[in-house]
Amino acid sequence: MSDPRARGQRSSGGQATRSRVDPARLAAFDVLKTVRVDQAYTNLVLPAVLRHHGLSGRDAAFVTELASGTIRRRGTYDAILAACADRPLSKIEAKVLDALRLGTHQLLAMRVPSHAAISTTVDLVRAKVSSGAGGFTNAVLRRVSEQELAEWIGRVAPDPRVAPVRFASIAYSHPQWVVEELRNAVGWHELHDLLAADNEAPKVTLVARPGRATRDELPGTPTTLSPYGVVLAAGDPGSIPAVAEGRAGVQDEGSQLVAMALAAAPLTGRDELWLDLCAGPGGKSALLAALAARRGAGLVAGERQPHRARLVQRNLEGADGVIGIVAADGTRPPWRPGTFDRVLVDAPCTGLGALRRRPEARWRRKPDDMLQLVLLQRQLLTSALDLVRPGGVVVYATCSPVLAETEGVVTSVLSAHPEVRLEDASLLLPGVPNCAGPIPGTVQLWPHRHGTDAMFVAALRRAEA
Repeated sequence: MSDPRARGQRSSGGQATRSRVDPARLAAFDVLKTVRVDQAYTNLVLPAVLRHHGLSGRDAAFVTELASGTIRRRGTYDAILAACADRPLSKIEAKVLDALRLGTHQLLAMRVPSHAAISTTVDLVRAKVSSGAGGFTNAVLRRVSEQELAEWIGRVAPDPRVAPVRFASIAYSHPQWVVEELRNAVGWHELHDLLAADNEAPKVTLVARPGRATRDELPGTPTTLSPYGVVLAAGDPGSIPAVAEGRAGVQDEGSQLVAMALAAAPLTGRDELWLDLCAGPGGKSALLAALAARRGAGLVAGERQPHRARLVQRNLEGADGVIGIVAADGTRPPWRPGTFDRVLVDAPCTGLGALRRRPEARWRRKPDDMLQLVLLQRQLLTSALDLVRPGGVVVYATCSPVLAETEGVVTSVLSAHPEVRLEDASLLLPGVPNCAGPIPGTVQLWPHRHGTDAMFVAALRRAEA
């Protein structure tokens, strides 16, 4: 994206005053600082920062790409900055390093003229840090500007034939352990395509909640896999009447497909009571409630964390088909065994399937997170199988393709529950091509194949009594 205000104004004597600092760069700088210091989420910080700086339209889009893109490509940029700086990155003040990353993204990945990218970044550092730090920033970014991104990668990354994982880690800005997990899931042949897709800015996808809205009233291009979605070309989703009224929402197409899979599973006998066991923040619950209402069923939404339960309540406000929203721990549920006909377990996970939308996740997650998450996922799936009635269906989903969280969890739970069988989830999503999961009958979506988050779906049926 080009800079709508490409300029590099200076005050007299080369000192930048606060009023001379470009508001868009300052906003992006504030986003990076908040994400770094407060462990905040980029997508949640951006709206507040944009409002604070009074930015909208092209300026807001510029800030979004600058901040999110910088965080996504941090690993690549740090390798380049390390080659351009006269000191280790660990010795560079955090605020200066944030600004250097922002400048590097403008130079190497955005259509910003070099002089504007450098001068506005220098002005920012002089205003927020010091004049001396501004001079250092100027020197480093001038070196960065000497080569294009592909040339820099060829220089700072190892030979892919000798160190393929390390090369992919630097070239595509993913931690090495993440590269290895994704390689295990998708294979070498598609790995680079997947990593490249993770670095693409995702488009906003909307969902029309059946019975409350139709996708014909939503602006955008119809999604190819979900009959309820559209891809928004531009603009603020909140300004769309159906979204503002809660009749439609922002939801990745892959998440829509998860809800559709649960609703599509064939049942014999009763089909009255559905459960979303890990409902927060409520996007899937809203679609499930709409689908349940159309056939006379009702949905219960459970969420352990009270603040997320409040988000679920907000998402379900005014919706038909909602029986209740309960703040409850899914591993110790308050419902009796066999209560529900259908249960969704959209389990907490590493989120490595949504790196397009959550750019900070790749840097925040650690390999040690896996064990605790996998234990929780097994507990939740086991709990769901206890809560569903004989003959009922449980859909287990994760926004992660990592084998320990998908194949490992399902295989482990099935081995402990001989009364449960794995159904063919691909039959529940017949319009989705090339989606075979790691276990026959499971579904794995991919950003580079389907344009969705990398959602995993398994359908399990409890045997009739």
